[in-house]
Amino acid sequence: MPKIRPEVVTRRALLERLEAAQEPLITVVGPAGYGKTTVLGQWARDKQTPVAWVSCEESDNDPAAFWGTVLAELGDVSALDPEAYELIAAFGGGVTTVPSLVSVLSRLDAPITLVVDHVEALASQECRMSLAEFALRVPPGWQVALASREPAPVPVSRLRLEGAVLEIDARDLAMSRDEASDLLARMRLELSGRETDELVDRTEGWPAGLYLAALALKSGAGATAFSFAGDDRLMVDYLRAELLTRVSPEEASFLTRTSILERMTGPLCDAVLGTSGSARLLESLAERNLLVVPLDRKGEWYRYHRLLHDLLTTELERTVPEEISTLHARAAAWLVANGMPETAIEHAQAAGDAEEVARLVLERMQPVWATGRVDTVLRWMTWLGQRPQVHYYPAIAAHGALTFALLGRPSEAEQWSAVAESLPSAGTLPDGSTEAATLAYLRAILCRDGPAVARQEAQAALDGFAPASPFRATMVHTVGISHLIEGDLYRADTALQRAQELAAGSSAMPLTALVLAERFLAAADRGDWRRAEALIRQALAIVAEGHFEDYWSSALVFSCAARCSAHLGQIADARHHAGRAARLRPLLTAALPVVSTQALLELARTYTALADPRGAEAALEQVDGIVRQRPLLGRLPALAAEMRSRAAQISATPPVGASSLTDAELRLLPLLSTHLSFPDISERLFVSRHTVKTQVTSVYRKLGVSSRAEAVERVVELGLTR
Repeated sequence: MPKIRPEVVTRRALLERLEAAQEPLITVVGPAGYGKTTVLGQWARDKQTPVAWVSCEESDNDPAAFWGTVLAELGDVSALDPEAYELIAAFGGGVTTVPSLVSVLSRLDAPITLVVDHVEALASQECRMSLAEFALRVPPGWQVALASREPAPVPVSRLRLEGAVLEIDARDLAMSRDEASDLLARMRLELSGRETDELVDRTEGWPAGLYLAALALKSGAGATAFSFAGDDRLMVDYLRAELLTRVSPEEASFLTRTSILERMTGPLCDAVLGTSGSARLLESLAERNLLVVPLDRKGEWYRYHRLLHDLLTTELERTVPEEISTLHARAAAWLVANGMPETAIEHAQAAGDAEEVARLVLERMQPVWATGRVDTVLRWMTWLGQRPQVHYYPAIAAHGALTFALLGRPSEAEQWSAVAESLPSAGTLPDGSTEAATLAYLRAILCRDGPAVARQEAQAALDGFAPASPFRATMVHTVGISHLIEGDLYRADTALQRAQELAAGSSAMPLTALVLAERFLAAADRGDWRRAEALIRQALAIVAEGHFEDYWSSALVFSCAARCSAHLGQIADARHHAGRAARLRPLLTAALPVVSTQALLELARTYTALADPRGAEAALEQVDGIVRQRPLLGRLPALAAEMRSRAAQISATPPVGASSLTDAELRLLPLLSTHLSFPDISERLFVSRHTVKTQVTSVYRKLGVSSRAEAVERVVELGLTR
């Protein structure tokens, strides 16, 4: 929340409107310099409820990162249920996560006021859609205020009809004559009424213009020398004339060169400029109120006001463009040395240093992806993909292929794996692993040439991985399942037990649960159901504790749990677990063929046991699609044929049902409960509007409903969505 300076004018009329507002959503929209942040800061300062303040930045263009920031601020003012953080880490912050998140936030003891400033910085469509969904579901008693230079990305027309939004625009934010007089008086300026009126008229009440005009008047300029109204070009010209010409050359140089930083501290500025004394200079500029904003009470971190930042970056490009890449490179080096690698990546990109970006991305992509910030990883990869290939690039492409595979996006996974395999791989990675090992790791998981070859590739990867590599457990798991799909249960369980130890030892808990499910399959095949039940219960506990319900790896856990429950005669539990597994079916593709096929076969086996041949048929059709692309999957194709024969012997009653939903229809289900229209859904799923309408009609028929609202209610009842 911004610190309100004593000389700032109290916007009484605006504050009275805000204080009287009963609407859950408030939008404050206007061009730069209209005092949006200031008026919301004044309002928030006097609120009786706790206030959480978020100022959006470029790094928030990932829904998981954005909601992670929001939750961090909420957690500072209220005892937030850890489930909220776990939801974002497990499921990301996309539009389909928002209903569950709102449900958790609604359980807080007291309502909160949430201010989201600089919303225009959110360029990510997924972020904008999830924010819109939140605006439509504001928890009871809460108020959410959005400040933006551009129209807020929320369905304002719908909210107007519902009386759920208070809108404040540039006309409301413009200063009145009395407020302008107050501003001038606070700055110890005496103007006649006529001069004040003329100044207000020429600036059209633009608060930043009035403030900067007052600064100029204090230095002797005439009161009628101003004619602008927030226009960006005129604003930049005016700021240049009235600010940069009134500071020393040393200060001007400092301001322009440090404008490459979103946030700054003395040591960082010293590193960027190759000088010393930056901390004292930042403090001095802030004290003189030259649009330098402190970010903490200690006076360590600052940022430039957005108006000033815009001017300074323009000035930097105009005056010393040849220095920009060097300044960014110095910033990146300092940030790496001080434990801020993700911000360092942004500066390395700005410096055009693809080698450094690749090194940092390789180090960070796995842990960042694991926290749900998938869009951040994809943004890094897209940037690298548009540059000439650099060192470490084969390994990055390989990990990128696996990221897409885990997201259920096989075409992109194939594209990135093709890139990875087309490049020379003779290098060594920063952790001591070889690039060749990473490519062997990829080939082992893809299992293009059957289990024996996959096992050889996995061993080659293990030979080339560093001892501390977090990917060793996955390769031992691959060795284990290669034996399992060949029917060698003893060797399979020996390797899987070792994989479980490695996964648990590196805190890779989703993988640990997956390995336990594989060990369940081995025990069930031996007929050791007591052991099998214990293993799958342990896997379910890990999934529940870590909120891994939406992870690709949990599909096998749930389908095995369904089979176990069916075997034990626990029909309700079997249906429950089958529904949880079915929800993940869109993630089960030929990109990760072995485990995906195993999960679908266990699901088909369960549906057969439950006398649900339509459900079994839907799962087996998906298996057929995988086997057409990856036919060498050991005994799995034969098991599929056996399962199909069993399912065919059951008469279908009823002829359709939720279990018969296709993977495409299952992908559609979570979006039905959001504010997205069918055209919006078609764009999000990259299919035609006609396809969406056809799928929706089929979903309604299979669920036995006639409307979207009924479908959502039925889907929740069946456990097919969060």
